[in-house]
Amino acid sequence: MTQRFRDGPTSAPPARTALLLVNLGTPEAATPRAVRRWLGEFLHDYRVVDLTRWLWCPLLHGVILPLRARKVAKNYASIWTAKGSPLLVLSQELAAALQAELPEFEVALAMRYGQPSVSAVLRGLQAKGVERVLVLPLYPQYSATTVAAVHDAVMAELMQWRRLPELRLINDYHRDEAWLDALEASVENCWDLHGRGDKLLISFHGLPQRFVRAGDPYAQQCEAGARALAARLKLDDNQWQLTYQSRFGREPWLGPATEQTLTTLATAGVKTVDLICPGFAVDCLETLEENAIRNAGLFKQAGGSELRYIPALNAQPGHVAALTALARRHAQGWPH
Repeated sequence: MTQRFRDGPTSAPPARTALLLVNLGTPEAATPRAVRRWLGEFLHDYRVVDLTRWLWCPLLHGVILPLRARKVAKNYASIWTAKGSPLLVLSQELAAALQAELPEFEVALAMRYGQPSVSAVLRGLQAKGVERVLVLPLYPQYSATTVAAVHDAVMAELMQWRRLPELRLINDYHRDEAWLDALEASVENCWDLHGRGDKLLISFHGLPQRFVRAGDPYAQQCEAGARALAARLKLDDNQWQLTYQSRFGREPWLGPATEQTLTTLATAGVKTVDLICPGFAVDCLETLEENAIRNAGLFKQAGGSELRYIPALNAQPGHVAALTALARRHAQGWPH
């Protein structure tokens, strides 16, 4: 006799695929206490500062955090909004826009340092029955200090799970055509509104030179993306320049430095500079305070007339379209 087996319950919910967006993170408040707590977590990561722990930890907690927390808190206070930290608010807006375009995904947002944490968000996805996770760090260029640090946090949480989800990790999208389309449109929109400046600076977050010598592809990817953008804008080599900002510590970092370049340009008679930061998916302390406020003031003090910061792509339609297409490409082959 042939035995017949029934299929499983037809009422079971379909398996879900999650798109996990991860950004750097932000303090919960623009106060020295909150900033010190967040900086402590950030700068304690070996991916960010790879000095020997017995040397770095006493220096970090005994000298750096007590001295920097109050100053950094003032910087955050200068850009804080009624809704909170710009990085968190704008990342949430980007996640919401992507969710609207990606109904086949459960879109979730986590912060590598601070809240909502990668662990907490992954556990929330687990509770919803998600079986596949596509991780998209919101860094167009790969660096061990950023993208690999996100992967570390994801793996550290999943090591504790009995049943693992299927997992895919996106490393970078610095030459993605749709992303470059969005950057190009952003610059041209600025020029349409305000006219073209004498120089376009393409500024990226800095990195110690020894990280690049050790094999980090970050500088190579920054240069490739910057040259691709300049080519799209039909700029000659003397009309644009790549620079690096946000240096920390005394060791040699990638250069030329953004602030030093601005001083040099102003001294040489350049009056108007447009500045864009393609390494930041949304606006944050390094774009709004460091560039739009502090470096803009530095440029004027050195003799320049105006530094015009071109906002990050944030939740602009072109950015949302680029990341939507990116997610769908990387999820190909997964059943819906």
